[in-house]
Amino acid sequence: MPADADVAVVGAGAAGLATAIFLRRLNTAARVTVLDGARRPGAKIVISGGGRCNVTNAVVTERDFWGGRRAVIRRVLRAMPVAETIEFFEGLGVRLKEEPGGKLFPVTNRSRDVSEALLAEAERRGVRLDAPRRVTGLSATLSGFQLETDRGQLTASRVVLATGGCSLPKTGSDGGGYALACSLGHTIVPPTPALAPLVIGGESATVSRALSGVSLDVVLSIWIDGALSERLSGALLWTHFGASGPVVLNASRHWERGALEGRETAVTVNFLQGIPFDEAERRLLVLAGNRPRATLQSALSDMLPASMATVLLEALGLDGGVPLAQLARDVRRRLSHALTAWPLAVTASRGYNYAEATAGGVSLDEINASTMESRVCPGLFFTGEILDVDGRIGGFNFQWAWASARVAAHALAAAVDQP
Repeated sequence: MPADADVAVVGAGAAGLATAIFLRRLNTAARVTVLDGARRPGAKIVISGGGRCNVTNAVVTERDFWGGRRAVIRRVLRAMPVAETIEFFEGLGVRLKEEPGGKLFPVTNRSRDVSEALLAEAERRGVRLDAPRRVTGLSATLSGFQLETDRGQLTASRVVLATGGCSLPKTGSDGGGYALACSLGHTIVPPTPALAPLVIGGESATVSRALSGVSLDVVLSIWIDGALSERLSGALLWTHFGASGPVVLNASRHWERGALEGRETAVTVNFLQGIPFDEAERRLLVLAGNRPRATLQSALSDMLPASMATVLLEALGLDGGVPLAQLARDVRRRLSHALTAWPLAVTASRGYNYAEATAGGVSLDEINASTMESRVCPGLFFTGEILDVDGRIGGFNFQWAWASARVAAHALAAAVDQP
């Protein structure tokens, strides 16, 4: 008895819809069904990028990602260069514009345009969208796979798991795909939130509350067991709960991974965009020599936002009215240390409800990078965020979705023709 579908794609998000579209473009004979638990798929696309959807980035390399081996990530990314992503979306009627940092958004600034274009193209290409229909179980059979759903069983010759991770669970991305992968023998690298704001306590909490809404460019250092693990640069935004902004979102996955492993994890901030302690002290000395009557407050306001200078001096217990030239050596060094290695007392991230991505997932070591097919269970494929790949903020996670979908689609288009 023939299967209900040649290919069943579980998950109608970015990766799932792209996989189905690319597959049908390559093989119009393939019977493709996309299943999703949400009544209206694509919700995560709609709310991404502040409702604007950062579709990709002008420059994408494997160095923009963490998780599995970068050699594997590089191979997958090569399957769909950014230029082809732009061409693909323009073909769907979604023109993109470039913003600072290489971020590419729809010219309309409407993420819904991206979601609706993908859904419309899937329908036009003959993809069968079966939603809401949640897949609750998956098993391999002699002829393919049997999917258990909340509306009965479905059979398919091949299956693509594109269920996403755990971030933004209200969109339906609740990690359910991990259990399906595990049931067929896959290893899951323990997931944690990624691209999430950080909650901070201690003295840093006083600073963050006093400066809520203030943004500045900084360098963050993540220390694991006393050793430097990662150094990241970008804008930090102080908030009422702690810190956000691009550099903090990028740092969150590293803090979360360290915490998950039970290791001593710390974060420090360099407010002078990375200049070292010795250089910071030298600059203060030069400034004191050139402007001996300048107060500590006015001198720091030349380096930082004025409000930040005030709060930082208060936190250090220093009088901003003291002339810079009169600072004692130990006080000057303490100030230099605070400017270049302020401890950010992170207590948690804001979790999956605020995370834009998930770190961890199905191990890349168990995936054939040239096909996205499982090395553990033939006929099972993976695309998108369910895999142990997470990109920095700026459109990189979407580019991973499009590229991994393209790789899987090429392999599936050829495989469907085989007996």
